Amino acid sequence: MPKIGLQLYSIKERCAEDFFGALEKVAEAGYDGVEFAGYYEKTSKDLFNTLKGIGLQAAGSHISIEQLESNLNHVIEYSHKIESPYIVCPGLPDSYRDSADAYKRTAELFTKIGEKTSEAGIAFGYHNHDIELKKFEGEYGLDLLFRYSDPKAVFMELDTFWLEATGLKSVDWIRKYKERVKLLHMKDMNNAEDLKNVEVGSGIMDFHAIHQTAKAYQVDWYTVEQEEFDKDEFVSIKESATFLQQLLKA
Repeated sequence: MPKIGLQLYSIKERCAEDFFGALEKVAEAGYDGVEFAGYYEKTSKDLFNTLKGIGLQAAGSHISIEQLESNLNHVIEYSHKIESPYIVCPGLPDSYRDSADAYKRTAELFTKIGEKTSEAGIAFGYHNHDIELKKFEGEYGLDLLFRYSDPKAVFMELDTFWLEATGLKSVDWIRKYKERVKLLHMKDMNNAEDLKNVEVGSGIMDFHAIHQTAKAYQVDWYTVEQEEFDKDEFVSIKESATFLQQLLKA
């Protein structure tokens, strides 16, 4: 059964104000864990103790490609100390994805990164936006990235919102990549024209179908990410968590 996480980029302003206080609010909202988008200058020891004290798990960290290339040993060490099982690259500069050859080179780089993290017992993955659904030589960039990277070294964190913003369907990609999809970003949209990010379960995304498909492939985390709010962020994230809790019980 997947666990329910929150990508902390969703509440980045609150985290910047009071990181540990924000984590307490996330726990109170009903989340099992959090996916990090920075550590706000906290030591791994203090962060681990805080997570343990409030009953949250580390559900992975988004780490920039610059950090992955220049400081991977430290990234791995910090992840170990907070017992985080996943390191995820959240996006790429143009030069890493502006041609089929660029995607192939990036895939090779990802394989090397993933082999290094795997040696340390941590899985490495990539999180998509819509930009990777541009085609090169008749093939989606995202497909190139995963076709030319080692399946044992690089997993997919599928962002359902950005995939479906292009008109594609998450269920098709989950079936295509199967157990390689370890994490799902559960993000809802108001409609296909405005593409406004709304609370999970309040928009047009068919999360029931996504869940039914994902159940067959042992997805580890359903991670909420919201980038636009019409209400208090903590009220919003609680609504999303409640919907996903009900989805998992159904």
